[in-house]
Amino acid sequence: MLHPCEIFYPLAFLFITYTLGYRLNKNKNMTHLPPQKTKSLKAAKQAYGTIGKIVSMVESDRYCPEIIQQVDSVIGLLKRTKKELLAGHLNTCIEHQLKADKKKAITELLKIFNLSA
Repeated sequence: MLHPCEIFYPLAFLFITYTLGYRLNKNKNMTHLPPQKTKSLKAAKQAYGTIGKIVSMVESDRYCPEIIQQVDSVIGLLKRTKKELLAGHLNTCIEHQLKADKKKAITELLKIFNLSA
């Protein structure tokens, strides 16, 4: 029978691999990024580090509520990452897209907010 915490290891791996989509480079120079992307990157890096901590905690059979607290922390960090990216997109990219191709911009926004297929 699986230990209840063993589900967190594959979830953590999938979360970082598929949600963020790439490995974060901690030494990357962020000065060329817009402010919202810099904030997003910082939160994503924190989430990435915390996921590593979660994996270690599960492997060392730590107390489940402690692990769950770290999982909640990652969820909060990823929500902050998404919020900052969306704010930056709405402040810059969407304005230009609405002028160029309004229908495409609206479709993209609906997709972001999971309102259409």
